[in-house]
Amino acid sequence: MTPTTAPSSTRRLRSRLRGLSMHAIIWVVGAMIVVPLLYALVSGFKSTSELSGNPFGLPRQWVTANYTELLASGSFWRQVANSTVIALATMLVTVAVSALAAYVFARFAFRGREVVFTLFAIGLMFPFAVAILPLFILLRSFGLLDNPLGVILPQAAFGLPMTIIVLRGFFRNVPAELEEAAIIDGCSAFGFFWRILLPMARPALATVSVLAIVTSWNNFFLPLLVFTEPDWWTIPVGVQQFQGQYAQDTARILAYVVLAMAPALAFYTVAERQLIGGLTAGATKG
Repeated sequence: MTPTTAPSSTRRLRSRLRGLSMHAIIWVVGAMIVVPLLYALVSGFKSTSELSGNPFGLPRQWVTANYTELLASGSFWRQVANSTVIALATMLVTVAVSALAAYVFARFAFRGREVVFTLFAIGLMFPFAVAILPLFILLRSFGLLDNPLGVILPQAAFGLPMTIIVLRGFFRNVPAELEEAAIIDGCSAFGFFWRILLPMARPALATVSVLAIVTSWNNFFLPLLVFTEPDWWTIPVGVQQFQGQYAQDTARILAYVVLAMAPALAFYTVAERQLIGGLTAGATKG
């Protein structure tokens, strides 16, 4: 063996070991995610007595009623509709306001710009739980309790910092020559933003839209605080209320949890490419 081939073989061996270790980590993380989902799915087809005696095996008798009765329930579909409406409205408000703010921070030079932008960035370190008491008083004073706006507006406000940061990075990477050419052709500042900048930032807009929808869908504390009437309960609140109502029927609770997760998993499956593509595009722009 020549001296040049030995280091080459060592590098190939190290590369293979790194590849195997990465694959092993991916399989372990994937198993930690998939196995609980499969367990909940299969357990939802059992009776509670069988679940206690046979927690890990396949059902001896598949109890489809746990799922079909929930799917036939009007309250479940109402909660799905409530979560969908609130998530879409939150996304629209968050992205619209953040896009305008990010455009100003990225394309306009004015005194104190970085200071104001830093204040928005500091919002990432501001936990929602700290603001719960003044937020509740504020919503009550404006009459927004038991009102979907009482959830949509605070969720949009807490989503602004991350969305502005992401969009500002994309907007700053648009060449200044393109904006100058648009202005020479008679395009106004808002026209450049609407006709040129937003279409070019579609990957970023898709990314922040997906993040806003998923965050709103998973939000439990704020809808629990705002909604006291069941007519506007969202899916997370519905799961908590269903668990309290059927505390002794574990199999049915697991079936409800699986059905509650299904819309979010389906949405993520469809939007995964947009989310990853937007994050990758943002990471590679320079």
